[in-house]
Amino acid sequence: MKKIINAPVDVVDQYISGLTKGSDRLQRLAEKPIVVRAQEHQKPQSKVALISGGGSGHEPAHAGYVGPGMLDAAVLGPVFTSPSVDDVLTAIRAIGTEAGTLLIVKNYTGDRLNFGLAAELAKTEGHTVEMVIVADDAALGDGSRAGRRGIAGTVLVHKIAGAAAERGDTPAQLRSLVDDFTSGLATVGVGLEACTIPGATESGFKLGPEEFEWGLGIHGEAGHSRGTMLTAARIAEKAVAELVEDRGFSAGEHVAVMVNGLGGTPEIELGVLLNDVLTELDRHRLSATYVWAGNFMTSLDMAGASVTVARVAEHFRPLLEDPVNVPAFPVHSFPLVQEPTRPAPPAESVARSDRTGDEDLSGLHHLVTAVCEALIDAEPVLSEMDRRVGDGDLGLNLRRGAEHVLQHGHELLRESNSADYMKCLSLLVRRSVGGTSGPLYSLGILGLASVEAHGASTTGWAQAAAEGLANIKRLGGAEVGDCTMVDALQPAVEALYNNRSDTPIGTQLSTAAHAARKGVDDTAELQAALGRGSYLGARSTGHRDPGAEAVAVIFAALAETVNGGLSRE
Repeated sequence: MKKIINAPVDVVDQYISGLTKGSDRLQRLAEKPIVVRAQEHQKPQSKVALISGGGSGHEPAHAGYVGPGMLDAAVLGPVFTSPSVDDVLTAIRAIGTEAGTLLIVKNYTGDRLNFGLAAELAKTEGHTVEMVIVADDAALGDGSRAGRRGIAGTVLVHKIAGAAAERGDTPAQLRSLVDDFTSGLATVGVGLEACTIPGATESGFKLGPEEFEWGLGIHGEAGHSRGTMLTAARIAEKAVAELVEDRGFSAGEHVAVMVNGLGGTPEIELGVLLNDVLTELDRHRLSATYVWAGNFMTSLDMAGASVTVARVAEHFRPLLEDPVNVPAFPVHSFPLVQEPTRPAPPAESVARSDRTGDEDLSGLHHLVTAVCEALIDAEPVLSEMDRRVGDGDLGLNLRRGAEHVLQHGHELLRESNSADYMKCLSLLVRRSVGGTSGPLYSLGILGLASVEAHGASTTGWAQAAAEGLANIKRLGGAEVGDCTMVDALQPAVEALYNNRSDTPIGTQLSTAAHAARKGVDDTAELQAALGRGSYLGARSTGHRDPGAEAVAVIFAALAETVNGGLSRE
């Protein structure tokens, strides 16, 4: 399995070196897998020191939470393996204060044993040590003899305990506070793909294309059940219902929410899940007062996420809002008090008139509908072509635009003439087609709106198409030979324009469609000079341009529709 590492055995050591070398707030205890605050950020002896840690592979946990407002030290074990007793004991000796030390431990057998024995040894040396166990895994509940696992909710325990330690709470007070907080803390996780440990040749478990794991931990292990993939909304519904039942949340309560990525989930997906989680919490009449989303407690490169919900009593609020200075948590956490939206300036109306003219637009609309349907059908082909030379979004963008136009067909038909119809169509395309294609197609269609100036005839439409082509070339800067949509559009428009007066429209469009197709085929011999394909250099040669292919699809649909029975004189 491909990893950006040197040797599996050196991963943790070199990660710590990179982390501490790149920060003026963190230091490493010499030759130890222990990250501590830089000396100028260390606590006074009158305040309790906080130590957490565990196996590596959960980054940014745990070293990412070392700093003012959270931890004083993090002890890192090998990947998914508890740190040793000696390393934990070394951390206590190094940063323990006269006020004492609090160990924050996730409920895994290895962590409990190693941190627990280190605490007992430290006590024999005269250190004051308390240990709290975080067990927030709602998937296991209380049915397992080993107890609930400690997972992403541990990060919020770092926040609560860290703020309380900064204000001067004693070890006993901190333990009582954490016990109070964790009694209303629960997390559930969902995995889409397993992770791969550095040095391993395969992942810990296998999932089918439509399978997911429910209720998994953070060590690459499988969950307690497996099912068929759900939408984000259904995942949120299932997760929130399970968390509410697990901790007995009641309507009207304030809660903190953390949507946590497991390492291989894009931020955009975490945002979608957060939106659905907040919707579900609202449906349960719970007030999401504090909200975070991102990678906080990962499982290497696992695709998936966890959802954490914590009851927020009034005395927890100042602790959650207290600022921190650590690499992996927001400096400030503010309660949500404002509406998430505000009025936007009024948008340009799509329908510009109430049809005061008498031009019959049904034929024109039939052609536009045919083009939209052809682009929808061509989406898989366009997407695959774009994946070879770009980012794979062209087919989806054009499909989204085509579907939007079809949905607003009634508004197009309310226009009074062909020119207004095209202006309205240009606006619809501009609003729905993303990327480079949106403004270029919108400009080209806007050029067609000049048809009234030329006369709504075959000649007029050809001249308007030439204006649309000129608009696209002026804004986009492309010429024939650059391997873009212009390579198909220009020969097609020239075919229309050169035969505009003495050739039936059906024949004109067939000639234009043939010219567009030849333009597409010619792009396979070109090296892209503009567009995303240009980033590939010589590797773009041998691939037909997807933008040009879309133009060919459009002209083929026009020709087929007209020659199939619709004519325009």
